[in-house]
Amino acid sequence: MYQNPKNKIAFKIRKFISDIYRDSEIGYSILRPFYKLYELGLRIMPDEFIIKRSFKKHMGYDLNLDNPKTLNEKINWLKLNNRRPIQTILADKYKVREYVKNKIGDKYLIPLLFETKNVKDIVPENLPEANFIIKANHNSSGGLIVRDKSKVDWKKAQKRFKRLLRENHYYSTIEWQYKDIEPRIIVEQLLTHDDGSIPEDIKFHCFNGKVGFIMVDFDRFGELRTRNLYDSDWNLIPSNWGRPNGRNMEKPSNLDEMVKVAEKLAEDFAYIRVDLYLVKSQIYFGELTFYHASGFQAFYEMESDRKFGDMLDISALKNKSKK
Repeated sequence: MYQNPKNKIAFKIRKFISDIYRDSEIGYSILRPFYKLYELGLRIMPDEFIIKRSFKKHMGYDLNLDNPKTLNEKINWLKLNNRRPIQTILADKYKVREYVKNKIGDKYLIPLLFETKNVKDIVPENLPEANFIIKANHNSSGGLIVRDKSKVDWKKAQKRFKRLLRENHYYSTIEWQYKDIEPRIIVEQLLTHDDGSIPEDIKFHCFNGKVGFIMVDFDRFGELRTRNLYDSDWNLIPSNWGRPNGRNMEKPSNLDEMVKVAEKLAEDFAYIRVDLYLVKSQIYFGELTFYHASGFQAFYEMESDRKFGDMLDISALKNKSKK
């Protein structure tokens, strides 16, 4: 297990500060000037320098961009060297819907209930009575789950999303695709199982257009998130990536269809993560992610990082970048 315990402590500290910044009016007022100063520093530093520094801090070893071997190294190589305009559209949780509709059909889309660029529109009158999620289209901040809108502090919710709309996810991650997304708020139907629980997040990591492995996240809005990795035939892979293993999940009866959907969406990219949900045998599209955890999430076992890295061939892109 090569995760550095110090990194876990640092992560908890960063999360604590982030929660104060996002959820506390006083915390936001105090920390905002420091955040803007930090962002200014990121703006003037070269992307490669920031990525190498962050990689060493999170992963515990130096990033080799000349000859990347591990999956995390290759993800970071792609962040710097494979920037295509289409990525800005596909990273936008609102605009990606049209792409998905054209690729695989709108039957896989989660119903969109509302969208706006103005936080003042986030009021009960514009929203259904219950069971929806409000989120920003331009970052990975999660969302506000609403099961009963009469119990929501709407002024607090507006403040929360006003802050989110000000942020540019690019400067903290150096993920280029987020830089020019036009921020907005979207409201989608909340997907749940019959017992009201949130469905598992089934993430298909696709290499050169084919599913390399499948990641299942359990209790993604809970206190203790767990994660399993499966191969494309749903055999459990003895590995941990960023989170401890969870309960075993039965092989979905329509796994073949899920794989086809994922590979259709992934066919034009060297590496992409396709997130799907399964509710009452219906497949729903979640999002497309170009750089899982920004390439800064350590495996518990170093050999897994190298093994999955071997599955991703970026040689054609490397040769193209040299021309």
